[in-house]
Amino acid sequence: MRKPSPFVLGLSAFLAACGGGGSGGGFSGSTPPGAGNGGTPPSTGTCALRSRQQWALAQLREWYLFPETLPANLDPAGYSTLEDYVDALTANARSQGKDRFFTYVTSRSAEDAFNNQGASAGFGIQLGFDSAANRVFVIDAYEGAPALAAGIDRGTEILAVGTSSGNLQNVSTLLASGGSQAFIDALGPSTAGTTRVLRVNDAANGTREVTITKADYSLQPVSPRFGAQIINDNGHRVGYVNLRTFISTADQQLSAAFASFRAQGITEIIVDLRYNGGGLIDTADHFGDLLGGNRASTDVFETMAFRPEKSSYNTTHFFRAQPQSVSPTRIAFIGTGGTASASELVINGMVPFLHANAALIGTNTYGKPVGQIAIDQTECDDRFRIIAFSLQNAAHNGNYFNGLASTVEASCRASDDIGHQMGDPAEASTRQALDFVEGRGTCTPITAATTQGLRQTQAPRELIMPRRPSAAQFQVPGMF
Repeated sequence: MRKPSPFVLGLSAFLAACGGGGSGGGFSGSTPPGAGNGGTPPSTGTCALRSRQQWALAQLREWYLFPETLPANLDPAGYSTLEDYVDALTANARSQGKDRFFTYVTSRSAEDAFNNQGASAGFGIQLGFDSAANRVFVIDAYEGAPALAAGIDRGTEILAVGTSSGNLQNVSTLLASGGSQAFIDALGPSTAGTTRVLRVNDAANGTREVTITKADYSLQPVSPRFGAQIINDNGHRVGYVNLRTFISTADQQLSAAFASFRAQGITEIIVDLRYNGGGLIDTADHFGDLLGGNRASTDVFETMAFRPEKSSYNTTHFFRAQPQSVSPTRIAFIGTGGTASASELVINGMVPFLHANAALIGTNTYGKPVGQIAIDQTECDDRFRIIAFSLQNAAHNGNYFNGLASTVEASCRASDDIGHQMGDPAEASTRQALDFVEGRGTCTPITAATTQGLRQTQAPRELIMPRRPSAAQFQVPGMF
């Protein structure tokens, strides 16, 4: 068993100016024992910028996985925000491809609300940006949120946005003039009560204007519409599970899905992580346990390895069979460039045991084989996510900064077909996944060059992210 960790561990990948996943558990909302201030106590009674900068530098010197990359001296006076200072401190590691904005400061209260309950505010949609054609599409819509209630779902294109019908701005014009940030700005702040008028188009309803108001909602990590099902593919029964994000409420939903698979004797499974930027490693471990019904208690699922002088904090998770665990014979993992961190951990953790019977379907993943600890400065609502450990599987593979395409033993290229719902056998990636688990046909392997960052060569959409994402957007890139 994993020994208890003293940390709230891991969270996001900052995907091309945004975020994805890591881990959780431990001393939530407090400074880890032995972490503290790295010998340079900050001013505890103030949240002045200089005090916060000194505090952040001390934490990096104490815990950063790549301490040799930190500048010897960097005057904080030249930086007007804590976030800009942290970005400058990690610039050397970023230039080496080790920390692509994975180290960041976020809101402690907002992150806890999302991790514990999926709580967020917005329209409740995930957006993809076709940068070549200057077009924006909804790639997922969340149950219980305003957009889906207004008839906006996967495949809907947003054509224009404004505060009223009289001042609609064409999305193509916004993107051409100011890039994705101009479009994000037009959507307004991520606060409940913000109203926008959208001109949208989809196959079912054509072009129309919709007035929609952002609201508080709780994200369902496994969609009750399509997230867990058994696909009957011409008499061949395959389990399908789609996980949007690794938050604590996912554990029960995943267990329920796998209980159904187990009860019906399902051994061929599709795990859809195509837009999942990561999240809690505790939930990733639970996912691995559910996939490890035939694994021994001595089999390693994943190891978190800190830098040498912090190796006493290293932990290993061994498979722990659950009452709902299945014993898969073949698994198809659907991924894209938006698949990161905890999502990659689950895929990587199964490869040493299933080998070529575990395949990556779609495009290459993002490439984040590292995770964060969380250190809080509660009086300022600061949570500092610091890359502090590498993530390795039983074969000690933890060097997939360029994505998993070069390390998995089987893969098949497929497009992300937003004309069909995820999990629909007619959807291109789902169809390819079914063909793989059923042992039908041949396919073109994914190469490391297939996806760079978030770009998908078969369907050139990027997950839209603001320059400074919210706590939820770090984990669910493209969420608005």
